[in-house]
Amino acid sequence: MMRGKRLISLLLILTLCLGMATTAHATEIDDTKKKAEELEKKKKDAENEKASLSKQLKSVVSQMEEIKKKIEKKETEIGEKEEELIQAKVDEDDQYESMKKRIRYMYENGNTQFIEILCESKSIGDFLNKAEYISTISTYDRNMLVEFQKIVKNVEEQEAALQAENDELQAMQDEMIEKQDSVTELLLTKEDEINQLASELGDTKNKLSELEKAAAEALRKKKEQQLAQQQASNHSGSAGSSVISGNGMFTHPCPGYTYISSGFGYREQPIAGASTNHKGIDYAAPTGTPIYAAAAGTVVSAGYSGNAGNMIVINHGNGLTTYYMHCHEIYVSAGQTVSKGQNIAIVGTTGNSTGPHLHFQVNENGTPVNPEKYY
Repeated sequence: MMRGKRLISLLLILTLCLGMATTAHATEIDDTKKKAEELEKKKKDAENEKASLSKQLKSVVSQMEEIKKKIEKKETEIGEKEEELIQAKVDEDDQYESMKKRIRYMYENGNTQFIEILCESKSIGDFLNKAEYISTISTYDRNMLVEFQKIVKNVEEQEAALQAENDELQAMQDEMIEKQDSVTELLLTKEDEINQLASELGDTKNKLSELEKAAAEALRKKKEQQLAQQQASNHSGSAGSSVISGNGMFTHPCPGYTYISSGFGYREQPIAGASTNHKGIDYAAPTGTPIYAAAAGTVVSAGYSGNAGNMIVINHGNGLTTYYMHCHEIYVSAGQTVSKGQNIAIVGTTGNSTGPHLHFQVNENGTPVNPEKYY
């Protein structure tokens, strides 16, 4: 008796220590989750900034392309004006040379040539016409020279204006190149920041995963200690008291489970020979975790059944039956009436099993359905 009390006391101390460890894990997990959330936010903000910079860079490149096209067009126009200016200067020079030749001719032949031409006139009218013709030639030369000089000056002014526009476009292009370099540098810096945040976030998530695994392991050990404590109180090999949880038609058959290792429906084949169409829910739990009758009914089968291992089948009437597979120990027998929440067995890993768990299955008129609809 004294030894039993000491065992229970020891189990209580271990449970308390595990509880404290679980609390510490929970605190560290919360802190790590917060850090991960902060890193996620920073990474998202950095990615948004990177997207904005990329958009800005795209806009700068587009503007540079437009400026480049304008510069090319302006350079073409300047080239055309240069050709036009050369031609205008040629025309000016030709006119000047022609005028010089005529002046030289008149000078070399002296004024007598003009007098002879005028004296050969047959009439006063002819005389006046010839005199007007000589004057017209001189005026024409002067006017044409002035006109060509104006053309040259006008073309030079147009070329200078085009060159000024071209210089302005070149300056804009240089400014855009500087802006492109600046944005590109910012973009590279932002990429480095994102990579660093991603690395830090990955490390934090790995740490969080390890903490969660450690917490799950601590919880598993705590439940094992609680189970061991319960078994020590109830004596090994005997059923515990009834437990009813929730407000559904069914109470949970294994409220002390650690996690769901396989849900209802399609799944990857866990081991050779196992079905990919899972007909129930697998509740992973330490060996010895209590299993309870989901609802009142009659035990129609209780014993070893091949792949199912130690299995219990309970008929609840109206075509509704429940199955409890892979039990370590069974506390009921066929033909026995059980109540809702009655402790009928404990978790084990008998039959075709990858580890200690309860396979809980619900059949409606012989067809498996998802058990969660009854909780």
